[in-house]
Amino acid sequence: MVAIAIVRVEDLFVVTMLLSIYGLLSASFFVAMDAVDVAFTEAAVGAGISTLLMLVVISMTGRSEKPTRHKPYIALLVVTTTACMLFYGTADLPHFAAVDAPIHQHVAPRYINDSMTEIGIPNMVTSVLASYRAFDTFGEVVVIFTAGIGVLALLDATRPTVDNHRERLADNSMHERHLVLRIVTKILFPFMLLFALYVQFHGDFGPGGGFQAGVIFAAAIILYTMLFGLHRTAIVISQSLVQLVAAVGVLLYGSVGVATLLSGGNFFDYNLLFNDPIAGQHLGILLIELGVGCTVAAVMIMIFFSFSGHLERQQHCNRSTNKRESS
Repeated sequence: MVAIAIVRVEDLFVVTMLLSIYGLLSASFFVAMDAVDVAFTEAAVGAGISTLLMLVVISMTGRSEKPTRHKPYIALLVVTTTACMLFYGTADLPHFAAVDAPIHQHVAPRYINDSMTEIGIPNMVTSVLASYRAFDTFGEVVVIFTAGIGVLALLDATRPTVDNHRERLADNSMHERHLVLRIVTKILFPFMLLFALYVQFHGDFGPGGGFQAGVIFAAAIILYTMLFGLHRTAIVISQSLVQLVAAVGVLLYGSVGVATLLSGGNFFDYNLLFNDPIAGQHLGILLIELGVGCTVAAVMIMIFFSFSGHLERQQHCNRSTNKRESS
């Protein structure tokens, strides 16, 4: 029903709210299925950062969807054909929670029975994502970094000006209008960053890790930027620093794999990082999770800075055009 409403509604703000609600409902479904790590990510990304970025885009493009002047029969045919192929492909899949499913006969017993002995951390999800399939996770981090670079290339992001008199006047008026929100944000901001660090370094023992911590850290910076202005945030966190952190996170992750190769082992074989294999696993997971957190947080902040900076430049151009026309 939510998907049908999203397709039919022409108000983009309503569509964004529906997508946020859908992400929150999906997170609750994952919690009910005991997939707390996935629920954590869905709540932070699906109902959090994605909603903020969509609202910024709506402020740039407009709230109402323009009426279509074409008949999308070809697109409808492609979507219908793809859906039929997907439904046909699911016919060969095992039933949900089937005991005789291949994954429960081969992969799952290995992770369940040997994870604690081989990796030595209580959270099995972290063992799988950060050790057993660390190469796949590295690909996901590279995809996130590439997406950030693509946004920078499309929007031609530049460093926002700090000494703009008009921006300072707008910031002072915002301070008068949102004084309560600013005070509450100043109180909550350190605790949000502290919680992000807790999620980052507690992923070995409970739900969390680099992806979730990076999004929470980015959400705190974005909240600060929305209330205090982009140019004030840029005084502390510049665009060039964010780009550097995003690249350093990917390099840190990849360097761990290169170090294991130089030690004579396989790519991301953490056992060779220390004489004790369990200690090597702990060190490798700690380093790559730190790289994931740095890249995810930096890319989310970089995308928001790019959109916000592009919006401010667009508004400045519109004001300049209106001045010339009035004169």
